Amino acid sequence: MEKEDIETHIVAFPFPAQGHINPMFQFCKRLASRGIKVTLITYVDEDLIRTNYAKHPSIKMESICNNSDENLTISSMEDYWKDFRSKLCTKLSEIVGKTQNMPISCLVYDSIMPWALEVAREFGVSGASFFTQSCAVSAIYNQFHQGLLEIPDEEACVSVGGMPLMVYRDLPTSVGQNLECPYHLSLMTTQFSNVKEADWIFFNSFDSLEHQVMKWMEIEYPLNLIGPAIPRNYLDNKEHGINLFKPNTNTYMDWLNSKEPSSVVYISFGSIAALPQNQMEQLANAFKSSKYNFLWVVRESEQNKLPTTFLEGTSDKGLVVSWCSQPQVLSHSSVGCFVTHCGWNSTLEALCLGVPMVAVPQWSDQLTNAKFIDDVWKVGVRVKVDGDGIVVKEELEFCIREVMEGDRADEMRENCEKWKRLANEAMEEGGSSDKNIDQFVAELKGNVY
Repeated sequence: MEKEDIETHIVAFPFPAQGHINPMFQFCKRLASRGIKVTLITYVDEDLIRTNYAKHPSIKMESICNNSDENLTISSMEDYWKDFRSKLCTKLSEIVGKTQNMPISCLVYDSIMPWALEVAREFGVSGASFFTQSCAVSAIYNQFHQGLLEIPDEEACVSVGGMPLMVYRDLPTSVGQNLECPYHLSLMTTQFSNVKEADWIFFNSFDSLEHQVMKWMEIEYPLNLIGPAIPRNYLDNKEHGINLFKPNTNTYMDWLNSKEPSSVVYISFGSIAALPQNQMEQLANAFKSSKYNFLWVVRESEQNKLPTTFLEGTSDKGLVVSWCSQPQVLSHSSVGCFVTHCGWNSTLEALCLGVPMVAVPQWSDQLTNAKFIDDVWKVGVRVKVDGDGIVVKEELEFCIREVMEGDRADEMRENCEKWKRLANEAMEEGGSSDKNIDQFVAELKGNVY
């Protein structure tokens, strides 16, 4: 069979967390739009797969979720990851083996699972490492992996190529702080254990956003920036990603439609962070006393931390939901500020949709993202914490006012509009990220195994 007659097929394998699945899924959609056959492997239940497959027929989705895993007892986090790797490696091998009737050109895998490259090689398939964090954060982890960066004390400044000077509180927690789970640092740094052996290295970022650090990293690695990997159409009522939570779109969209332009503070701390009780109380008190409307995403498992009378006492100006389509909310004209944990997906969505931020980082890469939001891109302000690491009511109120109407508000909005324009240019036909995706597709179609 001639090469041009063979349908080019890739398998995509994201890490099974919302913040990792969504950017990988958006990348898959762009590949599928270019005529690539895509199989997306997920580690979620079959009902969710069937729901999303019906909405995204251009991508074949296959689950390797094992219901017996729910009853699995693990004695430590390290044991959990070892067991997780073993199960996924075995099941991935089975799935890759079953697809030999439609040859696979490439396995695109999440960078924090570098062992997936070994599976790809076992089947004679090329491998592409997909980084879901920023170039800046990845550069820090790479320096630590190579032994070129040590955990600093609280007074020291750290210099990493292409980035401003940083202090202790600007570094990812696993590097800058002693975590109870040191295995997290190992998980992050081993991304680079075999990255030079990968055939492609993708980053969910775009050239103009991280140009200097990208150029510095390119000295060592051939990077391909293919982001921002977020939905292109934000205002329709369709689902744009794979959601691990149940949507209730009508409630919050109707509520947003009833509000004045730029009058709403949107608050979300992502799908993982669990804030302590006293922090939730400080947040609730700040939103209750603030003059601004607010839409607050609080997962059902976290809602018991809200003060008893909070919901009924704020019903005239606030809405609490357990889930929302974040790009849809950030696109809405009533939203004027985003109080965020600074996860990379959330940061990119706010930048690309022109919404200034109040940065309230919790852990991992979020601290470095907050540094860039405030000091580099100048699209928001970063909160200060007290001696117990808590953002008190008065501090949060002050930061929200600064973003909504303070002396820097106009500058932040102008910068947001600039990054929104540059992000769109990167993904437009002929833009830097679009060209990198096209180059990848061209190489795949000439390299079918």
